Amino acid sequence: MHRIPVPRTRVIFFLCLALLCVGWFSAHLSAQDPAGQKVFVIPVSGTVDPGMAAFIERARQEATQDPQSLAILEINTFGGRVDSALQIVDTMLKFPEDQTIAYVSPKAISAGALIALSCSDLAMAPGSTIGDVAPIMQSSEGPRELGEKFQSPIRAKFRALAERNGYPVPLVEAMVTKEKEVFELKTADGTTRYMDAQQYADLPEDEKDAVVTRRTIVEEGELLTMHDTEARAYGMSMMTAGSIEDLLARLGMEEYELTRIEETWSEALVRLIDGIAPILMMIGLAGLYIEIKSPGFGVPGAVGVLCLALVFLSQYLVGLANYTEFFILVAGIILLGVEVFVLPGFGLSGFAGMVLIVVGIILAMQDFVVPDPSIPWQKDLLIENAVRVLGAYVAAVIAGLLFIRYVMPRIPSSREGPYLAASLEGAHADSRETQMVSAGDTGVALSYLRPSGKAEINDEMFDVITENQFLDKGTPIRVIDIRGNRIVVDKKEQA
Repeated sequence: MHRIPVPRTRVIFFLCLALLCVGWFSAHLSAQDPAGQKVFVIPVSGTVDPGMAAFIERARQEATQDPQSLAILEINTFGGRVDSALQIVDTMLKFPEDQTIAYVSPKAISAGALIALSCSDLAMAPGSTIGDVAPIMQSSEGPRELGEKFQSPIRAKFRALAERNGYPVPLVEAMVTKEKEVFELKTADGTTRYMDAQQYADLPEDEKDAVVTRRTIVEEGELLTMHDTEARAYGMSMMTAGSIEDLLARLGMEEYELTRIEETWSEALVRLIDGIAPILMMIGLAGLYIEIKSPGFGVPGAVGVLCLALVFLSQYLVGLANYTEFFILVAGIILLGVEVFVLPGFGLSGFAGMVLIVVGIILAMQDFVVPDPSIPWQKDLLIENAVRVLGAYVAAVIAGLLFIRYVMPRIPSSREGPYLAASLEGAHADSRETQMVSAGDTGVALSYLRPSGKAEINDEMFDVITENQFLDKGTPIRVIDIRGNRIVVDKKEQA
């Protein structure tokens, strides 16, 4: 039989085409097959704060490197700052749809509930709870619940998330506002609906007649908080799972790569610094105040600058502070330096420096400069930050005064030698100046006494020294002792 020859180039073409088809089908099937899918677990634990928001943003960037990955938020929090919670919500909404699950174990309260509803699906551990999102603020009388002005924008955010995920909107709104009374309505055809009292009152009479049973789920004056069984019954939670592995098994995922994203040591340190920021601010401001009131630049000033730098750095790393706040803070420190080294005392330069430092720290603790009237909690956050910083400043002044009065006199000088081993006790060297004054004479300081300086006594100018006191220029003084050729004075008490 005669064979018809086939060109070699055609054979190679068809073989390459077959290999490309096999590769495409293999890639397509592996993309659709959940086996081997990457699962990232992101813990949401402790107080919701800017540090947590920065951590979750970093975790999102890591998890979304694989477009088919699944992200699970493991939530255990009583809530925290509303601005940080809203920032986390915005981060979670950047994930592809249907690729995020909130796993509540054991609680998602207040801001934690808002974060949980930002995920595409919700699952809960046995006995876990979710809800109670009423905005509150600390006052002198303890926690107080904020009014409708604050509840309205938060309720709108909850409503948008509920509509996105198909949750009953009245139930979600009842987590925020206790004035909501919510009913569960069942009709003869088995349909279940949830309505608040106003919605039910507005129903046409024929729709009301179709209601077979009406049950009150949330009474007026209460905030909705659900455990896992109730959340499933109300259509909020898709399942109750004992663990994340149990959750994945119930989803039909048998083969997967589980990665738990943890906070780095630097992120944990930033959150720790944010928690003790008021203490660091007090120490920092006290150090600067002591440095202004004492000659030269020493340990108190260095410690003060270091503490304030830690506070600023922590806020910069979580995205609240930027170069504007940095330049304000540096300008304040420069003005204090001018006050210490160029213009001794505490005048306009020192006052302006402290004001700039306080303003810089306040702005570094928030992501806005002027509060937006449409975001009511920004004004309260500004007031809270101002109270924290000014409170730290007042405490710093008190601590600085106590340090100067009781601690500095007990600190021995540490100048380099050589020294004379013998003291000059018993030596006597009267001068012409000391013969012109005597104990009990009064006058006024002509310069700053820190502790030595110039003073006018009996219409003459003398070199004087105080005992462990720093007196401002113009302070009335009184001679208390003549020691050799030294005139020792202290502040004259007003009659």
